[in-house]
Amino acid sequence: MTDDKSITVSRTIDAPSAEVFDVLSLPGRHVELDGSGFVRSVDHGDRITATGQVFTMNMTGDHMGGDYQTDNHVTGYDANRLLAWRTAPAGTEPPGWQWVWELEAQGPDSTEVRLTYDWAHVTDRALLEKISFPLVTEDQLEDTLNNLAAAVVPS
Repeated sequence: MTDDKSITVSRTIDAPSAEVFDVLSLPGRHVELDGSGFVRSVDHGDRITATGQVFTMNMTGDHMGGDYQTDNHVTGYDANRLLAWRTAPAGTEPPGWQWVWELEAQGPDSTEVRLTYDWAHVTDRALLEKISFPLVTEDQLEDTLNNLAAAVVPS
């Protein structure tokens, strides 16, 4: 689903929600999940366990002139159900876009995963002129879900 300020994709993954959440909550795994090609590595970030945490990623992209870092401020956390963070250029406050992962168990071995990329709260005109939202396409978000499905190994 796409509107003019967000994109949401979903898919069912054949794994328990706890296993899916385990992969998502470890920033070091995000490079293998990323379908956009922007994420290069984690700079620092422990397992996500609560709102208020910040993890930093090493990124690359022409929209930022090459290599750069982002600070990701965790704004939503509900174990095995929800992870959300607002992204900002490293050392700055989040300018208004966020990533939201919602997990809904479909039984003991299946999870519906929804990924939303939302830039509705970006109001900085200079940023909106520099960056043409959405930076990540619906197809790239679908690729991210496919990568997540491949990364999850049920125990």
